[in-house]
Amino acid sequence: MCFFDQHRFVCGDWKWGHFRQHCAKEYRIGETCGMKLIMQTVPVGSKCKLCEKIDTKMRRRAAEVDRVNRWQREGSKFRASIDKSMDLIRGLDGEIYELSCERNRRLQGIGTQTGY
Repeated sequence: MCFFDQHRFVCGDWKWGHFRQHCAKEYRIGETCGMKLIMQTVPVGSKCKLCEKIDTKMRRRAAEVDRVNRWQREGSKFRASIDKSMDLIRGLDGEIYELSCERNRRLQGIGTQTGY
């Protein structure tokens, strides 16, 4: 039951921070007992890395959708470009889904989260 800081992100996710204090169970210098308790919570003014990646992919997807819509309004002369962008959008959808699942697993696995 050694004490650590906890960094809480704007999105609600968190990670372990710096070691702060030994507990009574651990007598070896430089070692921790393995059980982490929160000494203090430090608010972080940004999102976690996973949410940043999701936001980046969402922006990229929105740009591709806008591009496809513009090409479709101009007629059928951009058919190959539209097909390529649609494939890219499907790929981004899959990546966004995987990242969202990873984020949900981290939020549900409170006891197993070790930071990143």
